[in-house]
Amino acid sequence: MAMQAGDIERLIKEAMPDATVEIRDLAGDGDHYAATIVSSAFKGKSRVQQHQLVYAALKGRMGGELHALALTTSAPQ
Repeated sequence: MAMQAGDIERLIKEAMPDATVEIRDLAGDGDHYAATIVSSAFKGKSRVQQHQLVYAALKGRMGGELHALALTTSAPQ
């Protein structure tokens, strides 16, 4: 079963309340999304560490309910 964009955003904001999150459905199928996330939680972390934080926020749904998520992450300037 596919995930809704609102569910992805909610899970990320639960883990990183200050985050600004933009979700785009890339294929219209609810399985392929792109997310742009800006959060102070990313400050001082490598890109890999930032993405790991997002994957942790999704609570194991990557690869199951959510097939593909292209990430763009950054700390606020």
